[in-house]
Amino acid sequence: MALMAIGAVSTATATPQTWANPLDIDYRYNFEQMNEGISYRTGADPAVVRYGDAYYLFQTLADGYWHSTDLVHWDFVQPDHWPFDSEVAPATLVADGKLFLMQSATEPRPLMFSTDPAHGRWQFWTRLLPPIPGAVSSAGEWAMKPGELPPGPWDPALFQDDDGKVYLYWDSSNVHPLYGAQLDMKFADAGEGEGKRLAFVTRPQPLLQLNPAEHGWERFGEDHTDNTTKPFLEGAWMNRHGNRYYLQYAAPGTEYNVYGTGVVVGDAPLGPFRYAPYNPVGEKPGGFVTGVGHGSTFEDAHGNVWNTGTSWIGANWTFERRIGLYPAGFHSDGQMWIDTRFGDFPHRMPDHALKEGEDTFTGWMLLSYRKKAMASSSLRDHPASAATDENPRTFWVAASNTAGQTLTVDLGGERTVRAVQVNFADYQSGRYGDAPDLVTQFVLEGSRDGTHWSTLADLSRETRDRANAYVELDQPARVRYVRYVHKHVGAHTLAIADLRVFGNADGALPSAPRLVSAKRLSDTRDADIVWTPVPGAVGYNVRWGLAADRLHSTYQRFADQPTRLVLHSLNKGVNYVVAVEAFDEHGVSVLSAVRNLPAGE
Repeated sequence: MALMAIGAVSTATATPQTWANPLDIDYRYNFEQMNEGISYRTGADPAVVRYGDAYYLFQTLADGYWHSTDLVHWDFVQPDHWPFDSEVAPATLVADGKLFLMQSATEPRPLMFSTDPAHGRWQFWTRLLPPIPGAVSSAGEWAMKPGELPPGPWDPALFQDDDGKVYLYWDSSNVHPLYGAQLDMKFADAGEGEGKRLAFVTRPQPLLQLNPAEHGWERFGEDHTDNTTKPFLEGAWMNRHGNRYYLQYAAPGTEYNVYGTGVVVGDAPLGPFRYAPYNPVGEKPGGFVTGVGHGSTFEDAHGNVWNTGTSWIGANWTFERRIGLYPAGFHSDGQMWIDTRFGDFPHRMPDHALKEGEDTFTGWMLLSYRKKAMASSSLRDHPASAATDENPRTFWVAASNTAGQTLTVDLGGERTVRAVQVNFADYQSGRYGDAPDLVTQFVLEGSRDGTHWSTLADLSRETRDRANAYVELDQPARVRYVRYVHKHVGAHTLAIADLRVFGNADGALPSAPRLVSAKRLSDTRDADIVWTPVPGAVGYNVRWGLAADRLHSTYQRFADQPTRLVLHSLNKGVNYVVAVEAFDEHGVSVLSAVRNLPAGE
């Protein structure tokens, strides 16, 4: 018997107004580790650009790119003329009415352009970039002399200023700085042939270097606790806001939860640049999605600012990653911000210019954390319980990849369910590259009693591969049980890292935690923060920043972790404030009292 009160059926053709990170795109199986026998889907180093009335997402190892008109739905574009062996950490530029694309390289490679990227039509601007002045060849990289530049440009970024001048920024290293130089794109001479279309105007100059001894967040390792390994500086991106230039960079390493975004600010495209005391401008060390470094910052059609970044999975290979999208912006005094609070919960995509302080967070809470999960079959070392632990590196594996396998989550009582995210894992997937059968098909069902079921969403005719399938229901569903019913995945095995259910339980919001203590340690890059537990809390957000109304940095913690955090992300000589909020299935508490973290404490 169908439970008609559950609500209307959602289909694959419904138009969601919300999204949740990681972005729901068809991440590509790639050949990077084929010789190692490792198969996984990945996406990293996103460059998002608005061209015409659409957005284009380029990333590492994709053999193409994605097109969107709303930043929610993304369609893969297979280019018709693609000389790249698979671009890595690409740079984009909109200039002269064209969309330009440059791949990372250690030797001269093409610069492409398109006036019809939606249909995958590309041409050469130049088949070979001119050599970087003063750079050694890739063969001589390990015998460099003082003053020589490494080969490149690796991790490039392109930027055109208001006066039409174009600049190139690049490098990825734990030894070398980020470099920059002015380019002459020769737009006026474009008809004279590819070989005359690009030249360096200035010699490359170093623009910034990491300083982990002063900047806690630039230290390597999980939670910035490795004080011996040299951190990596990479992922340049430039934006102009007003009369200031914001050169963004990534550190300390993509394979950690603390991969973040920093920014230095200057009055000219090549500096000199000033280190921003509010760094890291973007960081997400806790939650299901961790890491936000090496991305891009862009404006949407309404003038809202967004930042993309690279998130870490690391279950099959160190560099197994995903893409995230986060609200961003600039305060009136020029401070840049990226908001990662509840960054892996559902957010609304605005259809208007956001007002100061307007939040995109839906308020739909995580209902599935540590809830009882049951499966039709499981491998012994990969039980159903792994699908509700908010850890993408643990996962349920069915005994066979056959239609009809089920994974059920008991929410513990009736809840109002609004969205479900099915995060597939690659366990012995055995796939490389692309193939017609790489599609993800399933049905989501709901029940109040575990006996009578109704369809919540039917994706049994889906034509895309969706490693992180996010499904917003057409109507809220009042259910206790949510069941995944398997139809097809292209992998050799059926594995799900987390079946994440979002919505709300009835009842009052949680009470605010009391911030017991907050103090800088002897190494003032670190702070010890202690708060009281809140009964029934699912988790807490430790929030810090330069002022009580600028708590832009968040470390999300779950309630089964200690209510004490040693924060390693601070800059020496900078005064901070910190506060804590609790969240549960009903919503979010008010903030605790704000405490000071003075620089000299």
